[in-house]
Amino acid sequence: MEIRKFSSALLLMGALVVVSSVSCSDDDDSIVDDENFKEEYFAKAINPYIDNTVRATYKGMADAAVSLAKSCDAMYQAFVDGELTSAMVEEAGNYWKESRKYWEWSEAFLYGAAADYNIDPHIDSWPLDKNAMDQLLANIRAGQNWSVENLGEGLLGFHAVEYLLFELDATENNSLVHNLNYTEEELLYLSAVANDLCAQCVLLEVSWTGVENVSSEKQAILEEAELEPSMNYGDNMKSAANAGSLYKTKQAAAEDIVQGCIDIADEVANTKIGRPVLGATEEDKNYIESPYSLNSIVDFVGNIISIENAYCGSNSGDASISDFIAEVDAELDAEVKALISESKAAIEAIPEPFAKSASTQVAADAQEKVNELRDILEEVMEAVVANY
Repeated sequence: MEIRKFSSALLLMGALVVVSSVSCSDDDDSIVDDENFKEEYFAKAINPYIDNTVRATYKGMADAAVSLAKSCDAMYQAFVDGELTSAMVEEAGNYWKESRKYWEWSEAFLYGAAADYNIDPHIDSWPLDKNAMDQLLANIRAGQNWSVENLGEGLLGFHAVEYLLFELDATENNSLVHNLNYTEEELLYLSAVANDLCAQCVLLEVSWTGVENVSSEKQAILEEAELEPSMNYGDNMKSAANAGSLYKTKQAAAEDIVQGCIDIADEVANTKIGRPVLGATEEDKNYIESPYSLNSIVDFVGNIISIENAYCGSNSGDASISDFIAEVDAELDAEVKALISESKAAIEAIPEPFAKSASTQVAADAQEKVNELRDILEEVMEAVVANY
């Protein structure tokens, strides 16, 4: 990529390096080269990225997942006691939405633990295999033995829990009801799957934060589930360029951050929105994320927020990849931020249920806008790896 605009500070730095190269001997280690310049920028960005974006996001997700599991357990016990209420179902649904929000905010960093431990497909395979789910529930009602360990990924995770907690109003498909048409066996299944989801969410948090840095309750959840991360991914990225890190340079860590943004932008544009929009087959038309909770649009926007947080920082004033891009190409940085905002707005313009609006022009426009964001993020990657 041709870097379109250098800051005066960089031009001055380049001039100083040239002068120093003429006046100093070849073995003078005091010369600040362009590699060190990049490493210094990325070093500043990594710590807040880990602490304020990755770790904070996974903590929010795990906290809500713990509450979700407890709510589902309470639903089962209340049913047995003859005291189950719609308010209890609604409460569990709200915890599902909260945990789900943080999960979507995390999808710009699906590398690391989410990939290494196969957590992503375990908790977020979609669309739900509705026919298999209906057959499973029928078998459970008939007394068939089952266990979470023997269920396929399409019958676990967020979307299995979603299917059992949310129900569309039979007379109005853009509103939800909280009916109590459960059997005891179904609520046992719901409780088991919610607790399995909880354990996986806690595993994500612990994998990036360290087991010693989470509550004793979460430590017990992992122990009971016999889950234990093999490394602290957050500390590993923070130690990039040091012995023992998976990252030989700070730039390598920055490349992972940007690639994570590219990957989720492409998935939102061309899978989450794109497959139903194009609708070449019936399977494509039904390839819809979170349809039972009417949460599809919230999911998509959450993914753009994950890009925004990874690129700009989650908190005001956080050092970020954006700082580096603004220094080497201010126009590019401005374009990225504009397309993040425009992508969120374009997605938010799509009405729920997405199953009915996917064929509209507004959905196609949103797909195009997010593809523009993906393309500009490819330019960001070129800037990250470029020589200056």
